[in-house]
Amino acid sequence: MKHVFLALLMTFCLFSGAQAAQVNKVAAVVNGKVITMYDLQKSALPDLIRARINPNDPKQSKEMDLILRKTLDGMIMDILFEQEAVRLKATVSESDIDDELATIMKTNGLTKAQFEQRLAAQKIPLKELRDNLRKKIMRQKIMGQEVGRKVVVTNKEIEDYYKAHKNDIFRRDGLHMALLVYPRNVNAASIAAQLASGAIAFPDAARKYSIAPNKEKGGDMGPVEWDRLNPEWSERLSKMKPGGVTDIFTINGFKAQVHLFRPGATGPDAPLTLSEARPIIDGILRRPKAMERFEDYTRQLRNRAVIDIRL
Repeated sequence: MKHVFLALLMTFCLFSGAQAAQVNKVAAVVNGKVITMYDLQKSALPDLIRARINPNDPKQSKEMDLILRKTLDGMIMDILFEQEAVRLKATVSESDIDDELATIMKTNGLTKAQFEQRLAAQKIPLKELRDNLRKKIMRQKIMGQEVGRKVVVTNKEIEDYYKAHKNDIFRRDGLHMALLVYPRNVNAASIAAQLASGAIAFPDAARKYSIAPNKEKGGDMGPVEWDRLNPEWSERLSKMKPGGVTDIFTINGFKAQVHLFRPGATGPDAPLTLSEARPIIDGILRRPKAMERFEDYTRQLRNRAVIDIRL
C-alpha cells in the first residue's frame, strides 16, 4: 500500500500547482506526431517516484528535468521505431504479446490469476502493459532485421576468443539465475561479504533479505533464456561461471546481486571444446558489434527525422 500511496501522491503533485498549467503543452513534435507534457509526465512518473522527486519542489527542478529529458528521448525513439515499422511493414501479433506475457509469468513463478492480481495491486492496466510489450517486441524485430543481419563474426575472431578464454566457457543450457535485491535498510556490503566467504548461502540470503520476486525460492528466477536477455543482463551473465555470484550492482535504484547456478550440480562444470563453445562465443562477440550498429542505426533515424523539442 505504501508504494500505491506514493504513486497517487506523486500523481497529485505532478498535476497540481504550476505543473497543472503545463500538462496540455507540447513537449516535442516528431515527424508531425505530438508528445504532450501530460504524456511525458505520465511516462516519467515511475522514475520520478523511484528518485523521490517532488515536482513542486524548486530545489529538485534540475533532477526532474534530467528525468523528463531522458524519458522524452525514449518516447522520441518509440515514435521513430513505430514509423520505421510502417516503412518495413513489420508487425507484432497478439500471440507475440501473449508469448511474452507467458514468459514474464513463468520467470516470476506466477499463475495468470496471481499475475493479474499483482498488476491490479500496482495499478498497471493490462492494456498499457500490452502496449509497452508491443513496442519492445517491435523494436527487437526491427533490430533483428536492420541490425542483427548486418553484424558479422568471423571464424578467426571466434578461434582467437576461445584460445584466450577456453577455461572460462561453460555449457549454458540448464543454468538458472537467482536474484537478490536488497532493501534500503540493510547493509548490502556486509551480506555480500558473507556470500563471498561462504558464511551464508545465496538461497538463504535471498529468502531472508530479498525484496525481489521468488524470494521464497531462494531468488530462483528459473532457467536463463539467453536469446531473450537484454544486452545489459546478457553481458553480466555471460561473464559468470556456474556457481558464481556477481558483485553488488544497482537495479531500479536498489542494490542487488545475481547467482548463476545449475540445479542439482555436484561439482564445477567442465570447459567446452571449440566446437561446443562456437555458438556461445558467436553470441558474446556479436553483442558489442550489434550495439555499435544499433547506435549507428538509431543515430541515422534521428538525423533523418524532423524533431522539434520544446521543453
